[in-house]
Amino acid sequence: MKIVKHLIFFFLSSFLLSVASCDTLLQKKKSGEDSMAQQIDSLRSALEESKNETNDLMQTVDEIQQCFREINDAEGIVTTQIAQGEGTQKQAIVDNILLIQEKMKLNRKLIDSLREQLRTSKGANTKMKSTLEEMVDNFQKQLDEKTARISALEEELQKKDIRIQEQSEQISSLNENVNSLAQSNEEQAKIIEAQDERQHTAYYAFGLKKELKKLHILEDGEVLRSSNFNPSYFTKIDYRVTKVIPLRSKSAKLLTSHPADSYTLDRDSNKEYTLRIQDPDRFWSVSKYLVIVVK
Repeated sequence: MKIVKHLIFFFLSSFLLSVASCDTLLQKKKSGEDSMAQQIDSLRSALEESKNETNDLMQTVDEIQQCFREINDAEGIVTTQIAQGEGTQKQAIVDNILLIQEKMKLNRKLIDSLREQLRTSKGANTKMKSTLEEMVDNFQKQLDEKTARISALEEELQKKDIRIQEQSEQISSLNENVNSLAQSNEEQAKIIEAQDERQHTAYYAFGLKKELKKLHILEDGEVLRSSNFNPSYFTKIDYRVTKVIPLRSKSAKLLTSHPADSYTLDRDSNKEYTLRIQDPDRFWSVSKYLVIVVK
């Protein structure tokens, strides 16, 4: 009987040891699978971040090239009309020169933006960066050449008593109002709307909820309802140029109204959010102020 008990105890012990050993192996296997899954997720995030940065860079390149095409088209029209002599339409020439000036001003901003994007890019490889840096230099050279060419055109037009600068300054004086904010929200909206329609100006701010409350940007759960909010906390942008806003936070929520399909909130490899504005005109159509609460 004792022998039987010993045998039962032996087999039971062996069985339990076997089960424990299998459980340990399963745990190790699961741990290895979890580790592999984390590595895959990390790689996927890094690839997605690289893809987003590449798209941002190429979008800026496309916009610069489009500006140059519009400049070239307008320059061709001006040159043709000057060659026509006495019958030329002065207002058409003025309009096209002003268009050229506006597009050249925008291209300066876009080239600076592309240069900054390259400086901060983590996803672009060395070869791609080198190619784009060379492209930036070529864009800058084209812009310098165009500046000289347009100056020469303006001198030629002045001889024909077609004065561009005077009209340009008059338009600029209408566009360049100071960033003073009126006391009431209604007055603020009117001023900001008038400026933004002409200058493509917008304002954004992001911060912790307690920071937004302290600055009266957020009060009683309402955003930008107080006339005492601090405007200096906002960053002023040309929304044709600034379409990517790194939020440096793992939690982000837009408090102001913007069409949901006009932007994305993307996570980078550190799980931090970046706001990408895909359709600037639609994004800023509801509000020229953007407020984001982060944690």
